[in-house]
Amino acid sequence: MTSAAGDGPYILSIDNGTQSVRALLFDRDGKLAAKAQVFLEAYYSDHPGWAEHDADGYWQAVCEACQQLWRGTDIAKSSVAGVAVTTQRGTVVNVDEHGAPLRPAITWLDQRSTRDIPRLAPWWRAAFRATRLDGTIRYFRREAEINWISAHQPDIWRRTHKFLLLSGFLNHRLCGNYVDSTGSQVAYIPFDYKRHAWAGRFDWKWQALAIRRAMLPELVTPGTRMGTITAAAAAATGIPEGTPLLAAAADKACEVLGAGCVEPHVACLSYGTTATINTTNRKYVEVTRFIPPYPAAMPGAYSTEVQIFRGYWMVNWFKEQFGDRERAAAAEDGAGLSAEALFDRLVEAVPPGSMGLMLQPYWSPGIKVPGPEAKGAMIGFGDVHTRAHIYRAILEGLAYALREGKERIEQRSGIAITELRIAGGGSQSDAAMQLTADIFGLPAARAHVYESSGLGAAIAASVGLGWHADFPAAVQAMTRKGRVFQPDPGHSKVYEKLYRRVYCKMYARLQPLYREIADITGYPEK
Repeated sequence: MTSAAGDGPYILSIDNGTQSVRALLFDRDGKLAAKAQVFLEAYYSDHPGWAEHDADGYWQAVCEACQQLWRGTDIAKSSVAGVAVTTQRGTVVNVDEHGAPLRPAITWLDQRSTRDIPRLAPWWRAAFRATRLDGTIRYFRREAEINWISAHQPDIWRRTHKFLLLSGFLNHRLCGNYVDSTGSQVAYIPFDYKRHAWAGRFDWKWQALAIRRAMLPELVTPGTRMGTITAAAAAATGIPEGTPLLAAAADKACEVLGAGCVEPHVACLSYGTTATINTTNRKYVEVTRFIPPYPAAMPGAYSTEVQIFRGYWMVNWFKEQFGDRERAAAAEDGAGLSAEALFDRLVEAVPPGSMGLMLQPYWSPGIKVPGPEAKGAMIGFGDVHTRAHIYRAILEGLAYALREGKERIEQRSGIAITELRIAGGGSQSDAAMQLTADIFGLPAARAHVYESSGLGAAIAASVGLGWHADFPAAVQAMTRKGRVFQPDPGHSKVYEKLYRRVYCKMYARLQPLYREIADITGYPEK
């Protein structure tokens, strides 16, 4: 006897990241039962700094990943109790009244900006000047994709029926409703990050952004049923028609949940394309003043986040530029030795501290910390240094930056972080895990499943389906620690000195030079 849609023992998580789309089946214990993955071209660029992707291409990848999943498992489609979607943050899609994309999606990696922005009322301008927020607000308005499209593609903007994040676009394709999760709202949009709702009628964001409320989707909290899989979506994906679609959250928020981090003393380090440190807090805490915390994947909670924008992108950059021999050796090895294991050997061949080579990982500018003038830096080069030292210095620099983020979170929240969970692709490196434990001076636990974002989405769906009483109960039932790496006292002592006496001083010393570079070269644009 087959189960009716919604009654089965599995949840299907669809995780649309930057590099791939994954279709994942999780059981009630948080065990990954089946997986399919379709790789994506990260983006294409018609102009320097642009990063776009075919919006329908995302949907086609979702369909292919689901069909691939059914072909690769004996688990019946009818065993799926519900579906949840988690996606990359900040990628936007304009659709017409039929739900068809009007232009390519602008991805979160896009760096375009516009000076043609809506004018704020005099009282708002005066208020922002008085609080020294005028620069931050101007940055928000110039970076907003809404304002760029309105200014530079007015015909497309006139025909835009809905302006959606990628999550909302995929939700619409699956259930036919324009609906999205409050936990997915991370972008330059008129969202109230304190109330987890669209901004109030008189909020300044409606003046700062060229958009109307009717152009935005309905918002619901994580775990809410948004609709059911339509006949068209069922035909395209193989998911049974009528299967419930439940709200999850953005990939980073789901990753924090899937790593088991629901208390403010437990931090989740995400070693992904963007490296982050997050804690979950029921209190509204601005780690950087006037920069709001993002919505957590738990209703009513906040994700206090510090991010290193290019993060583990730098690790992939190193592997592409300097890792040919490891990739070739792994391809030729008959025993199944992976390139990642060979890169770990590179790290292990170098002592902690990389013989004085220090990296500041600000490969992309920030808003406040670091500022828009920021650039990356490596200092301390000597003739002893090889590519192995550079590779280890990259990993160490990222860990230093995230430790600095930890201390900022602790200072603003008043709560000491005593536990670390590590997720994301970089967490699969034992060498990266060990040096993280050493630099933080804390045990570092790997998440029990690599697909932590997908698991977080499944946890949200499990609560919505009534499998668990609430989110903490679901996390307790569906997550656990993987391997735990203990800090080496001798290594931690070296790192403590380098962190305090060198790393913490690098940005302040180099910041004036970054401003001079921007002034002379015009990049990054002020």
